[in-house]
Amino acid sequence: MTAGNRRRLLALPLLAWLLTGCGIRATEVPTDFGAAPSRVPCSLAGSDLSTQSSHGVPVQVFLLCGSSLVTVDRTVPVPDGTPDARRRVIVAQGLLDQLAASPSPAERAAGYATYVPGGLGVAGPGPKDPEDTLRLSTAPARLTSYALAQLVCTLSDSAATEGDGSVIMGGPGTQPLRRYECTDDVRNRPGSTEPPSSEVTAG
Repeated sequence: MTAGNRRRLLALPLLAWLLTGCGIRATEVPTDFGAAPSRVPCSLAGSDLSTQSSHGVPVQVFLLCGSSLVTVDRTVPVPDGTPDARRRVIVAQGLLDQLAASPSPAERAAGYATYVPGGLGVAGPGPKDPEDTLRLSTAPARLTSYALAQLVCTLSDSAATEGDGSVIMGGPGTQPLRRYECTDDVRNRPGSTEPPSSEVTAG
């Protein structure tokens, strides 16, 4: 055996000791950290972005995902030539129906949910109400904080209202009206932040 070979053999135990002392352990099997997440929460694949028919007026509704409100695309059918006053109510009812509908399987898998109850109806203004009033079949105060936040944020920036970030709502008949606003705090913390509102005096 040559001197060079002897030196290499003597160096092997020293190298092994150094690797062990540094916490490095040789292995022939790759470390398994588990499968990569299949979907980012609150994120839909391109083919899932529109789960409704393409026929109708494009709208957005607010669903709950995680602890905040997130918009998803929908459509609401509105007959051509519908007068503006009637069109506003048709769009509002369509939005309520979309909010009350169960999210699609893809949306549920991504963490989307809704708290708006089914069967909720909406009508236009009464004789002394402001013209952009929406009267619900259930008084807004009886809705859960999540459902009220979904309604306010969805309706306040839609063709059903003036599009100024607020909506005038009340219960059926002559129940008091309030103007509700959708703010960043409401969108980010719908369970603990009530939509700001102010009393509206009927004419």
